[in-house]
Amino acid sequence: MRKITALILALTVCIFASACSGNSGSTASAGGVVTLKVWGSQEDQQLLSTMIESFKAENKNIEYNISLGVVGESDTQARLLEDVSAAADVFAFPDDQINDFVNAGALYEITRNRDKIEAENLSGAVDAATVNDSLYGYPMTADNGYFLYYDKSVVSDEQVKTLDGILAACKAKNKKFFMDISNGWYISSFFLAAGCSIGIDVNGKQTCDFDNENGVKAGEAIKSLCAHDSFVTGDDAVFTGGMGDTIAAGVSGAWTADAVKSRLGDNYAAAKLPTATIGGEQVQLKSFAGYKLVGVNSATKQPLEAMKLAEWITNEQNQLLRFEKRVAGPSNTKAAQSNEVHSNVALTALAAQNEFGVTQREIKSTVWSPLEAFGTAMENKDYSKSVSELLKSMVRDITA
Repeated sequence: MRKITALILALTVCIFASACSGNSGSTASAGGVVTLKVWGSQEDQQLLSTMIESFKAENKNIEYNISLGVVGESDTQARLLEDVSAAADVFAFPDDQINDFVNAGALYEITRNRDKIEAENLSGAVDAATVNDSLYGYPMTADNGYFLYYDKSVVSDEQVKTLDGILAACKAKNKKFFMDISNGWYISSFFLAAGCSIGIDVNGKQTCDFDNENGVKAGEAIKSLCAHDSFVTGDDAVFTGGMGDTIAAGVSGAWTADAVKSRLGDNYAAAKLPTATIGGEQVQLKSFAGYKLVGVNSATKQPLEAMKLAEWITNEQNQLLRFEKRVAGPSNTKAAQSNEVHSNVALTALAAQNEFGVTQREIKSTVWSPLEAFGTAMENKDYSKSVSELLKSMVRDITA
């Protein structure tokens, strides 16, 4: 009887010790080695290797076997959902994929240090990583958005505050203001500024009210812009090729910063988007704000260690390193406020615009084509139908 009691007591102690070990964050596999796989883009391989080595150095009490795979953010969704069980434990992805991942049960809910992560990152980035009040990603960057570049020898700091002022400055110097009107991502800024909304309802259906009274006012403002003598549209090549020559101001993102800076030299400047006259009132143009996140695979065998690693590669120190090596805009508030980031003209403008940013997390891929069709009609000055009729058709296609 004593032997049985002793055996039961020993087993109880072992189970208790095992449970405590799990709660401490150590989830080492057999042999005491924690094995993890990380996905990242080709361009990020060296950067991730550096981050992983610093992670190991920070956690010398645990032996890690961490492998790297080349899977870019744009390919993450297809690769992950193809076979969740074979995917990486930790991976980066753009925020507009998060709903599909959560619906597929592919993301591990972030439970470790959640309050700390939310406190340390921009509210918009945390929003983008949250679904139904649960955190499913670690904010990594806050630089997938757009703002205004301008030639300060043509447009003054005062004129750049309003679209009317920019157009007047361009006209006075026989220059152009640029915006890619046939791109739904950009022209949404007018509708969002007018107070319109777009999202997903409780049934997972896309909603959009860009055809309401305020939407028509925004559409008329786009039509008026396209008719202005000092306006030009096109793609990034048109913008970067003309900046400093025929173009004095234009809307784009951080990816064109180097090209614009090389064209403008000492006259290189950037700012948040201007206000625009919509329905007779000056309203701030808004924008879609995109974020990149790091997720943990729901099928990981090492959830606590995977969360530790994901948190490490997205912390303040490593977001600054990502900025240094890749000129990526930080989502970490302290990193974003650093002198290094503030000295970057484009990212400073983007940070100012992000105050008026709207997450694109609830935008399905079916949204863009109808928006682009409306923009193309305005661009081509196709007025065979009224703005109201075009918008009703656009919203019908978006919400179909």
